[in-house]
Amino acid sequence: MATLSDIGAAATINLLSAITFLVAFAILRLQPVNDRVYFPKWYLKGTRTSPTHARASVSKFVNLDYTSYLRFLNWMPAALRMPEPELINHAGLDSAVYIRIYLLGLKLFIPITILAFAVLVPVNWTGNTLERLDDLTFSDIDKLSISNVGSGSERFWAHLVMAYVFSFWTFYVLYHEYKRIAYMRLHFLASEQRRPDQYTVLVRNVPPDPDESVSEHVEHFFCVNHPDHYLTHQTGFWALWGKTVDAIDYYTAEIEKLSNKEAIERERVTSDPKAIMPAAFVSFRTRWAAAVCAQTQQSSNPTLWLTEWAPEPRDVYWSNLAIPFVEITIRRLIMAVAVFFLTFFFMIPIAFVQSIANLDGIEKVFPFLKPLIEKEVVKSVIQGFLPGIALKIFLIVLPTILMTMSKIEGYTSLSVLDRRSAAKYYLFILVNVFLGSIVTGTAFQQLHNFIKQSANEIPTTVGVSIPMKATFFITYIMVDGWAGVAGEILRLVPLVMFHLKNTFLVKTERDREQAMDPGSLDFASAEPRIQLYFLLGLVYSVVTPILLPFIIVFFGFSYLVFRHQIINVYNQKYESGAAFWPDVHRRIITGLVIAQLLLMGLMSTKGAKQSTPLLVALPVLTVWFHKFCKGRFEAAFVRFPLQDAMVKDTLERATEPHFNLRSYLRDAYIHPVFKDEEFETPPAIDEEENNLLVPTKRTSRRSTPSQSKMGSDRGSDLGV
Repeated sequence: MATLSDIGAAATINLLSAITFLVAFAILRLQPVNDRVYFPKWYLKGTRTSPTHARASVSKFVNLDYTSYLRFLNWMPAALRMPEPELINHAGLDSAVYIRIYLLGLKLFIPITILAFAVLVPVNWTGNTLERLDDLTFSDIDKLSISNVGSGSERFWAHLVMAYVFSFWTFYVLYHEYKRIAYMRLHFLASEQRRPDQYTVLVRNVPPDPDESVSEHVEHFFCVNHPDHYLTHQTGFWALWGKTVDAIDYYTAEIEKLSNKEAIERERVTSDPKAIMPAAFVSFRTRWAAAVCAQTQQSSNPTLWLTEWAPEPRDVYWSNLAIPFVEITIRRLIMAVAVFFLTFFFMIPIAFVQSIANLDGIEKVFPFLKPLIEKEVVKSVIQGFLPGIALKIFLIVLPTILMTMSKIEGYTSLSVLDRRSAAKYYLFILVNVFLGSIVTGTAFQQLHNFIKQSANEIPTTVGVSIPMKATFFITYIMVDGWAGVAGEILRLVPLVMFHLKNTFLVKTERDREQAMDPGSLDFASAEPRIQLYFLLGLVYSVVTPILLPFIIVFFGFSYLVFRHQIINVYNQKYESGAAFWPDVHRRIITGLVIAQLLLMGLMSTKGAKQSTPLLVALPVLTVWFHKFCKGRFEAAFVRFPLQDAMVKDTLERATEPHFNLRSYLRDAYIHPVFKDEEFETPPAIDEEENNLLVPTKRTSRRSTPSQSKMGSDRGSDLGV
């Protein structure tokens, strides 16, 4: 069992690691040769030039200005200096709101920590229960936890009251944060400059038509059903090609040959009906019309002519546009089963790691190591450092697996893929990192008992185990949240890769720009890891408050580091307007409910019978609060107010009456393969836009909406 000295050893190791990373970063960022690695965002914006161009030979590689080294920590205040509105303009709303998650952690846990240390720590420390028990091994950390309060003690009233105080404080902070971010999103959308997705909806499951191509059928349907607002459409193509070859002088002839082949292949695809997806990006004359179409049902058959807001062009995941509705349903069912098995069967290696991390387990498996691990220094490292680092290694490959599963499920935008992968990752962390680490503590037998017992006994079993695992989670926080975050700012892998490419592959300035990898926020894996810290803080705030300062250090340090990265490094792949925030809110609420249920289970084993009826009200209040926030704010993240759309349209018509919207939208949703080519999009029927008669190739006569079988009847056929 880890003691305060073990925790101190782990803290020393991780603090030294973090300090080493920070000092290395502070020095490396000052070197001219590394400028593109640590400030790529400004190069991409075109506001920074390489400091190596106008310097002498030695100065190109090494910063010889010794005064700059005296200010090597000035990146910290610089990261905090940019105000939030400027940060949104610079990096986007997604990045700014992501940073607010760390700020939310500070707002939530600093007051909770102060109260917990003022009230609960003295109550626990003076309980003296553990010292009166014979043959019981415990540490100083256990004396600071609820374990040190005797069964049936009146002291549990302090824990009960604090549970209510912490829950209501969480409600208050979450409500105001949700309100603030909903306002930020609506303001961002209302004040944002013109973007193609504001006028465009994604249409999927276009029904086949024997007489018309997909493009003609789409145009016919929307000219009939949206005659006053339809403008144009772009139909998707299969993603069959890779990136265009770079223009390097001595490869000119080869590139010309490949370019000719590529042009021939493109021409074949654009003229091949089988290469056209049954999906289209349909653009309208106004934002108001696009909002109406995106938020309404187009056909009496809810599986056809499916419309939704189009993601911005760089957010589109082209490979999933053509998946049929029924196939998507089957895929998601299969992936749900796969996620279940992946999540719960991964507890086996987690249990093995936990067993090995225990000294008795190591001596049993490797008896020849007993003389070594009995040494005090080795013992402290094993118990204070090994569990956290072993768990961290296990989680490295998981995000890639979960992202592949989300792609198989058929989602059509990168932002949604990230959010779905994050949901899977959160479930995995909740079951394996949190519950798994608690339940499988030292042996597989505990896992067996956990699986066999009834569901209503699980909160009690887990609740009893929670105080005993505080030291493990403290070490994990230090490994992942201290040294791990410091390693993030060092950017060691991008640094090495840039210099390797710059030495062996770069021949032109364009090559050098491509070798500069700014990266982006990995929301799919980063946000669920943040949620683990919220969960740990909420669970241990009443049970073992000593864990809270470690969490505060994580949130504060991460806020500083990632704000710096967003300002200077990351270049986001897309902008969703903070559409992920409802997921963040919901997962924090989930963590709060779990904390309340586990506290009920723990208190029931402590003879505090009077507390159970009072604690039952907390999960009920929490669920009610979540539903209230969902009804009050979530609409801002899934729908666009028609009033705001009309205001923007009216203002635009007044300020830019002659703007050519059709030309602006012409190539917005062309597949990236065709971006550099002249591509003919089907023209809308300007002369027919105000005429009920819509031309088709179905018959020689002109058909009206009531006469158009394929435009109405077949498109709405329920198949019954």
